[in-house]
Amino acid sequence: MREHRVASLPGDGIGPEVCDVARRVVDAAGARFDFEVTWDEQPVGGTAIDAEGTPLPPSTLEACRRADAVLLGAVGGPAWDDPSAEHRPEDALLSLRSELELFANLRPVTAYDALATASPLRPEVRQGADLLILRELTGGLYFGRPKGRSAEGGVESAVDTLRYSRPEIERIVELGFSLAEGRRGHLTSVDKANVLASSRLWRQVVIEVAERHPGVRVEHALVDSAAYLLLTQPTHYDVIVTENLFGDILSDEAAAISGSLGLMASASLGTRTTPKGRFGLYEPVHGSAPSIAGQGVANPLATVASAAMMLRWSLGEGSAADAVQAAVEAAIEDGPRTGDLGGSDGTEAVAEFVLGRIGHALEVPA
Repeated sequence: MREHRVASLPGDGIGPEVCDVARRVVDAAGARFDFEVTWDEQPVGGTAIDAEGTPLPPSTLEACRRADAVLLGAVGGPAWDDPSAEHRPEDALLSLRSELELFANLRPVTAYDALATASPLRPEVRQGADLLILRELTGGLYFGRPKGRSAEGGVESAVDTLRYSRPEIERIVELGFSLAEGRRGHLTSVDKANVLASSRLWRQVVIEVAERHPGVRVEHALVDSAAYLLLTQPTHYDVIVTENLFGDILSDEAAAISGSLGLMASASLGTRTTPKGRFGLYEPVHGSAPSIAGQGVANPLATVASAAMMLRWSLGEGSAADAVQAAVEAAIEDGPRTGDLGGSDGTEAVAEFVLGRIGHALEVPA
């Protein structure tokens, strides 16, 4: 039996609830496809601040480094929202990305026909949309220096620095071309080259890298027009590659195409590779949703879909990934609906449906 080690970071809010479902689904897939996952659960975010005084304890970071992959729930909540606090739960995310060199964030977006009424977009606009947003994750405004607040002459000010180096841009763009080659061969690079020096470097690098990938059709788009077209012509896009801040905004906006943030999975891939695949961190996009935490009504499908990406990218379990993703799609098409999708079913009802689909395939016809 093949063995894998995954660091499990449930975090805050609904994080523990949705991570529990994802872990059970992965274990069920392991039973079917002859592998076993050892889950190394560690604190992160607000719960880690309360327990250990820091959002990312050294023991948590070390567990992530020892693992084949990381499954993360969510961080944050009202209890830790003091802007003057020394530590914030979200600091853990930036530290994990930096310390583990998780430079590439993949967010797939699919318009399922069964959720036409859940999306604010007209059915004829979203129908057939299937795209992948690739966001650079360790550079740009979130990590640039100088950064901070100051006061001079009684006037308070703040500064954030948008900085990118050529190697940072080149590695994310190369991955974008590789992903496009495995899909429909269309890459859209999103920047703000008419205003920002960093975007002009970004565009130049994309043009140079494109010469090594003649089979991919490349287009350049300014972020403001791309934000509009993403919701008015979503079927136009295949792979979108962009910098950190733009990718953060556009990928959340794209949830309107699918119908809910509760369906948005993500993979944050690193520079480290193993015989099984590429090390990565997997998490739902929806956040901690503190208003519904502990009520058993959270939608676990984004976390389960993130776990499917983990099986594929980091654990080398492609057949299991296909089975889990198929179970997620079956739940979307014909399963129980949580509140974010206009239904009244609970987390456990969705979990039981997905687990049933995984288990159903284990049955041997007489």
